[in-house]
Amino acid sequence: MTRIRNAAALAILFACAACARNRPPTIEYLTPFGPPTNPFSPAVRVGSILYLAGQLGTDSTGTVVKGGIEAETRQTLRNIANVLDKTGSSMDRVVKCTAFLADMKEWPAMNVVYASFFPTHKPARSAFGATGLALNARVEIDCIAVVK
Repeated sequence: MTRIRNAAALAILFACAACARNRPPTIEYLTPFGPPTNPFSPAVRVGSILYLAGQLGTDSTGTVVKGGIEAETRQTLRNIANVLDKTGSSMDRVVKCTAFLADMKEWPAMNVVYASFFPTHKPARSAFGATGLALNARVEIDCIAVVK
């Protein structure tokens, strides 16, 4: 009987240790630029994974930059790099992106600029055509990255 009790006690201890290791990760809603003005967080960290909200090619005034798809893509990716930097990651830690384009005919031009931001690794990526984007932008990109 003592062996059975000892075995049961050991089983409970192992189960508790396994539960402690499998606790759900902490979720942090990050606002690196102060309180959000829209109903979403710029980034959410879940454990060591960072989920970024979609970014547009806006300048510091919130206006979409002029110059077409290339200029907007460049600014969009700069904005992503800025959010990543302020939330504990970087462009070389991005593992997945989703690009939304107002016109899929601009996909090749967007790709040229996009590729220049990922010279040594290519994150997994999806791209979709949209019937409209916020602020009449040409492109919006969101991403997932690993925290440093």
